[in-house]
Amino acid sequence: METFKKLLKKLFFLPPLPTVLAALFGYGFVIAVFAFDIQNPIPRYASYLASTYALIVTCTGLRYVKPAVGSVKKYVSGHPLTEKVRSTRLGGKYLTDVRFRTGVSLYQGFFINLLYIAMKLVSGVVYRSAWFIALAVYYILLAVMRLLLARRLNAQDERVEWRRYRFCGVMLLLMNQALAGIVGFMVHQNRGFHYPGLLIYAMAAYAFYAVTIAVINIVKTRRYQSPLLSAAKAINLVAALVSILSLTTAMLSQFGEDDDPLFRQAMTAAVGGGVCTIVIGMAVYMILRASKNLKRIKKES
Repeated sequence: METFKKLLKKLFFLPPLPTVLAALFGYGFVIAVFAFDIQNPIPRYASYLASTYALIVTCTGLRYVKPAVGSVKKYVSGHPLTEKVRSTRLGGKYLTDVRFRTGVSLYQGFFINLLYIAMKLVSGVVYRSAWFIALAVYYILLAVMRLLLARRLNAQDERVEWRRYRFCGVMLLLMNQALAGIVGFMVHQNRGFHYPGLLIYAMAAYAFYAVTIAVINIVKTRRYQSPLLSAAKAINLVAALVSILSLTTAMLSQFGEDDDPLFRQAMTAAVGGGVCTIVIGMAVYMILRASKNLKRIKKES
């Protein structure tokens, strides 16, 4: 038994550099097989095994993330360039003021959203896709919410913060009905989003990056006890989840042409239902939490 445990540890608990190399090889292998449409079953099945192994070592390699991030932060904070930036007025404010930094992030996300919306609208017109246009409208509403939050970040009134937090929850709840409608049409017509050429790989990288950053930021902002900061990060998470939904349907459309239509419908329904459920849970939680705190403030005043 001990020998078996040691063997598993050697296979799946690799040092940092081999972990990175194994993950890059596994993911790169499966992407290459699908990108070049290799039909030979041997490399296809080998790519499945390689990507599975890459996923396992990625999960076991997460134990290196915290010390790696700590080392990077220590290096960056002590770097002469960081000290030079900290000595400037805007640079020092950005590095030390979490509200200012979140405001910059919101405006940055707002302008990136505008580019993303433009791309969706153009793609919707060029490819005559109602799904792209519907998703663009959804992102327009998220962009408006980001802008409204950014304008209120410097508010020092706790009541104003909780009201804006609750407003975001209500908006997410209403917008989720539109998202549920989009998912319903996709399931009913057994259609989804389509990214031409290799664009799907860029969108996949963006979607996974967005989800990872959104989850990390939500965890980090909990210690600040700020409703506006929490609302801003919740919006980022919703945008990332919608990106995962569009990516999933696109991958089913591009790589699942030979799959059973019922399987594609079931997968679209499962992922779409999961995203809608998470958004509903977040929205209801935000509304209830804000209402509870507004009642507390009213009693204390």
